[in-house]
Parts: sequence; structure tokens; C-alpha cells
Amino acid sequence: MGIQGQFMFKQWLSRLKGYVQAVKPGIIMGNLISVAGGFLLAAKGNVDLTLMSMTIVGLSLVVASGCGLNNCIDRDIDAKMQRTRKRVTVTGEISIYSVLLFSVALGVAGFSLLAIFTNKIALIFAGLGYLVYVGIYSLYMKRHSVYGTLVGSFSGAVPPVVGYCAVTGEIDIGAGILLLMFSLWQMPHSYAIAIFRYKDYAAANIPVLPVAEGMTKAKLHIILYIAVFALVSALLPLAGYTGIAFMAVTCATSLWWLGIALKGYRRDINLNQWARQVFGGSIVTITALSIAMAMDFQLVVQTPLLTLAN
Repeated sequence: MGIQGQFMFKQWLSRLKGYVQAVKPGIIMGNLISVAGGFLLAAKGNVDLTLMSMTIVGLSLVVASGCGLNNCIDRDIDAKMQRTRKRVTVTGEISIYSVLLFSVALGVAGFSLLAIFTNKIALIFAGLGYLVYVGIYSLYMKRHSVYGTLVGSFSGAVPPVVGYCAVTGEIDIGAGILLLMFSLWQMPHSYAIAIFRYKDYAAANIPVLPVAEGMTKAKLHIILYIAVFALVSALLPLAGYTGIAFMAVTCATSLWWLGIALKGYRRDINLNQWARQVFGGSIVTITALSIAMAMDFQLVVQTPLLTLAN
């Protein structure tokens, strides 16, 4: 390969890296575990590998599409934040039009895979999550309301439900518990980020709870949401969907996470360090629970709340 060829290859590689960054690969990877957890919980050991792989790939493409469109929408506020000001949608390294087309193409591919390989319930949940994230949260709520985090939490809770419903084709109590459980988890997770990124959110005038209503209220909400999350996650074994191993994991991790959150009331606490610990605790907790529910499923028959045929 000559000098010109090497230069063109480096340009191509840099552009590819820019497209990957535009769709937030960290968020995509985080969702993979929860999708798989929901799928394996519903499969109860009878795993259709083709269905599982297509559900994971399809939903990952949908999430990537939503993240890409979010970056296009947020380019003005991203320019004001230290953490996001170097995104390709801000620097112009890749045009907004190109990222928009790329994101739409990913969405079409993702929804097509879900439509072909899963069922109407899974597809509807994926569509609702996408609509809420892109259409309601990104376009309006994030910029205008302190309740934006609450609205956005629904989208964050959709992946495990899609995985679960891809297997069952129905909305039952288990799907409802997963949706509520992951929505509750999103709140302290997001508030922790808003605390250690306080200056960024304040500079961009985003009305997240710590910025809009203060740290005292944010700390209280973090503790309350973790406590309720712990109670809701215990419903999976209590309702017969998982066993004693999951109960042990959820009790241990939730109480440990709550203990970290309660340290926020120490007088000598460094809020930034504490918020990062709460954030780290949220990642450990939800990862452990996703793995536990995938492995500790129970072979019981549940009554569906709503069923749609393929």
C-alpha cells in the first residue's frame, strides 16, 4: 500500500470511528446485557439462538439509531458541555445530514429484523421506546422539564422487556415487573450522572433535578428510588419468575447500592466522588441482576395480561 493508499485508509478509519461514536457504543453495549437477561428469563432454558441473536442485533440497531438521532438533535447543547463538545455532530467532522441518514438506515434495519424474527408485542415495545426517546424526550422534555429524566427512563427500560416479549409474545406480570424495575433503576443512575456532570448540565441549561431543584432534593430522590427499586426487583422471585439465588443477589446488591447512596448525607462528603460511586453501584447492580435472572429462571406457567399473535 502506497503513501496515498495509507492516507485514504486512515481517513476512512477515522470517518468510521466517527460514525461509531455518533451512535454511542457504550449505551448499546450496556443494553445488550439487559436484552439478553430478559430473553433468557423468558426462555427458561429453551433458547432459540437465532431468535435471541436477531433480537439482540435488531434492538441494538434500533438503540444505535435513536442515539444517533439524539446526537443530531442535541448538537447545540452538546457544544456547551465539556463532555460532549468534541462529538462529530458538534465539530462538523461528519455532517448532520450524514449522521441523520446513517441513523435512519440503522433504525430501518433494526425494526426490520425485529418485525421478521420476533412478534408484534416486542416490535411495539421497541417502537414505543424509540418514539419516547427521540420524539418526546430528546425533542422536548430534556430541554424543558425536570421530569425529562422520568420520561426518558421508560426508553431505558424497554430493552429487557423487548427481549422478554420476543420469547413470550405477550405482556404478563413478568414483563410488567421488568419494565417497572428497569425504569426505577434509571432514575438514581441518571441523577448520579447529573450530579458529577453538574457544570455541563448547568452550562447547557438542562433542567435535570440537581440543577433545577438542588442537591438536597436530588440526594433524597436517589435514595428513595433505590429503595423502591429494591422492593420491585424482589417481585420477580416472589411472583415465581426467579428463584432464591436471584433473591439473594437482588437483596445484596440493592442494599449495597443503597448503602452507598446513604453516604451522601455525611458532612465531609465529596459530592462528585460520591455521585460517581452511586453511578458505579448502579452499573454493578443492574449487571448482576441481569445475569442472575438469566440463570435463575423458574419453570412456572404465568397468566398473560395481553397477547398478540405473530
